[in-house]
Parts: sequence; C-alpha cells; structure tokens
Amino acid sequence: MSNKKVVPEAKTAMDNFKYEVASELGVPLKKGYNGDLTSAQNGSVGGQMVKKMIEAQERQMAGSTPQ
Repeated sequence: MSNKKVVPEAKTAMDNFKYEVASELGVPLKKGYNGDLTSAQNGSVGGQMVKKMIEAQERQMAGSTPQ
C-alpha cells in the first residue's frame, strides 16, 4: 500500500486539513519529523480526518450544507 495521492492537486488542502484536525484534537503535529508522537496520537488524527470526510460526503449526498 502506498501513500500516493489519487488527486495530487489536493495535497496542499489535505495537509492543511490534517494540521487543522490535529489542532482540534490537541495533537502537537508539526511539519517534518513527528516521531515523538505516539501511534495513538497519529491514529486519532487520521481517524478524525476520515470521520469528517465521510460526514461531508454524506451531507453532500443528502443535499444539505455543512453546519
């Protein structure tokens, strides 16, 4: 499995989203090396990102707007 982006043009937006979610969760994610973070911290960021993306897609499919 690779970390290659399906839509390379979205890289900047995805990076910004990752840092936004990390900030919301209180995870001190920074650009560059983050080996000092636990796997639970990193996993919480990824998990929350997926949760928010699914929620946004469900809203779009239902025809509603984000709140």
